[in-house]
Amino acid sequence: MKYEAVIGLEVHVQIKTESKIFSGSRSGYGYEPNELVDPVVFGLPGALPVMNKAALDGIIKAGLAFKCSIPDWCKWDRKNYFYPDSPNNYQITQYDQPICQGGEVEIELSGDSRAEMGEHKNIKLTRIHLENDVGKLNHFTEDSLVDYNRAFTPLMEIVSEPDMHSGDEAFGFLTSIRQTMIYCGVSDCDMEKGQMRADANISVRPVGETTLGSKIELKNLNSITGVKNGIEYEIKRQIRELKKGNSIKQATWRWNADLGRTELMREKEDAHDYRYFPDPDLLPVRIDDEWRNRIRSEIPELPFEKQSRFMDDYDLPYTIASVLVPDRALSEFFEEAAKKNPSKAKAIGNYVTNDLLRELSEAGQSLAVCKVSPEHLLSLVEAVEKGTITKQIAKDVFVEMFQSGELAGKIIDRKGLKPDFDDEQVKVWCQEAINENPKPVDDFRSGNDKALNALLGQVMKKSRGKANPQSVNQVLRELLS
Repeated sequence: MKYEAVIGLEVHVQIKTESKIFSGSRSGYGYEPNELVDPVVFGLPGALPVMNKAALDGIIKAGLAFKCSIPDWCKWDRKNYFYPDSPNNYQITQYDQPICQGGEVEIELSGDSRAEMGEHKNIKLTRIHLENDVGKLNHFTEDSLVDYNRAFTPLMEIVSEPDMHSGDEAFGFLTSIRQTMIYCGVSDCDMEKGQMRADANISVRPVGETTLGSKIELKNLNSITGVKNGIEYEIKRQIRELKKGNSIKQATWRWNADLGRTELMREKEDAHDYRYFPDPDLLPVRIDDEWRNRIRSEIPELPFEKQSRFMDDYDLPYTIASVLVPDRALSEFFEEAAKKNPSKAKAIGNYVTNDLLRELSEAGQSLAVCKVSPEHLLSLVEAVEKGTITKQIAKDVFVEMFQSGELAGKIIDRKGLKPDFDDEQVKVWCQEAINENPKPVDDFRSGNDKALNALLGQVMKKSRGKANPQSVNQVLRELLS
């Protein structure tokens, strides 16, 4: 019997705001424990929550980016439970009137090769709602401590339909959410900082059946790759159990990344009663067309839209466009140069995705502090285009440019990299290479076109790398014919 997996994800994304939601305390990361707190965060008697409009703007922007419907009204509810990371003993969330309903997330699956774009599909959403985040428990050998700095950070929960069927689709779903939220400025989605977290609901069923199997909720997924690996392992585990004749009991499991396997955390017998009721201290919020339209006008060109445009307008191959687009700052850097010389967009893209990213990585730098500007890059590309230097020399010039911040022309002049010979000298070198290397000459004349590369290499050596390879190739062919 063949089985298929059915997967739904619950993704928590922190909204980037100056202050917390329902609290006037500063929002942030990296502070000393329990520094970003106030009476609301600590749940002290008489402390009242206050709405944060920037958080509402953030979730509305996310909803519009994912094609959700934004109802005219939303309200706030208390979700009651006792846990050390929530001193209020309840969470302010949205139960039956969330701010975003429906929607979909476009994802891209892996192609057959790195050079080939994979299938695009849409994953349906159930809702996106807004709530306050909770504190963080730090576990030690004999005790646990709680840090409330994260508590009451505005948090949206993006709930998918059970609309995915593989770890690859879940990977694409999370990647798309992360890129879209960063593009929109809603969140930095740094999973190491807890700004984006995910739980997966996984079940398997015989192919052809429509009813869902018993689901396993998978937690402790600390990276997008971890989500993919955890889901793929859990799918195989459930199928193994079913083939043995065992049943799957609804439970919560965790992903052990060190051992590469899932482990049981706790079995669920009955759904917990959170006793939801409308929060008596917060009024419902009305969202009118003017508010929606203002937020809609602030949504930038989204990643897949930009990828498609780069490939169409600049004739970029997928290998370049798919590296540029996920990083909004990098794609804007590229386009600032490409707009000034669209015919050289592919060359510009190659320098950005290969040379620039390599040097940034080796130097441990970010693009924000890089000495190479789009103007620098354009000066290098145009020097190669004019034949002032070869592509090989340009690679060395780029490294010098990255380190010094000088324009390509200055480096070329200072280091004497321009050719100090004319076309006649190139012809002399080509003839010498032919005379000195009879074997590749015979091989070329026998139909082995690649044999010309040996002669080309000799000429480049004689010119100290300054000759134009295309011109040398042409002269060698003329002489040999």
